[in-house]
Amino acid sequence: MLDPEGSVEHQPASSFPKVLLIPLAMLFAIAALLLLVFSATRQKEPDFYTFKVVNIRGKLVSLEKYRGSVSLVVNVASECGYTDSHYKALQQLQRDLGPYHFNVLAFPCNQFGQQEPDTNKEIESFARKTYGATFPMFSKIAVSGAGAIPAFKYLIESTGEEPTWNFWKYLVGPNGKVVKAWDSTVSVEEIRPHVTELVRKIILKKKDEL
Repeated sequence: MLDPEGSVEHQPASSFPKVLLIPLAMLFAIAALLLLVFSATRQKEPDFYTFKVVNIRGKLVSLEKYRGSVSLVVNVASECGYTDSHYKALQQLQRDLGPYHFNVLAFPCNQFGQQEPDTNKEIESFARKTYGATFPMFSKIAVSGAGAIPAFKYLIESTGEEPTWNFWKYLVGPNGKVVKAWDSTVSVEEIRPHVTELVRKIILKKKDEL
C-alpha cells in the first residue's frame, strides 16, 4: 500500500525480539546466580571440621559436630612407651575441660613400630577399661604418607608437621583451623595452657553474647 507521497507504507516493527527479551533476561539472571554460587564455593576454604571420618565403631561421622569447640587431635597407640603417660593426661584434660568446649579426638594408628596391632573393638576396650577414656575415638587409620586420611592431610598441610611417631598432637580451634602441633616428646601437661586459653576465650565469648 502506498502512502500519499507514493512510497510503501511501513509496517510496525515485529514484536518477536521483545518476546525474546524475557527468556534472555532469565538466562542472564541464572548465569549470574551460578557464578555467585561458584565463587562462594571456591572462596570457602576447607578446615578440619569439614571432613568426615569413621568412628571406632565403624560409623561415618562428620567432624562438623565439633565446630565451635576446641579439639586436640592425637594419633594414639596401645603399646608405645608414651601410651601410659599420654592416655592418663589426655583423659584428665578431657575430664577437666570437656565435653562442651573441648574434646580429645583420638585416632589409633599402627604405622609407627606396629604398636597399635589390635582391632578397633580391642583398642576401644583397652582405652576405656585401662584409662577410663571418655573422649571420642575413631577407626584405626594411616596418619602420614600417601595413605593418610584427608583430615590428617589437612593437619599436616596446615602446620608443615607430619607425624613421625605415636602421640603427635594437633590443637584445632573452634573455627576448624589448626593452631599448633607438637610431637610425641612434648607432654600433654606442657600444652595444657594453650588448650585452656582457647577454651577460656570460647567461654568469655559466650558470656558476652548473653
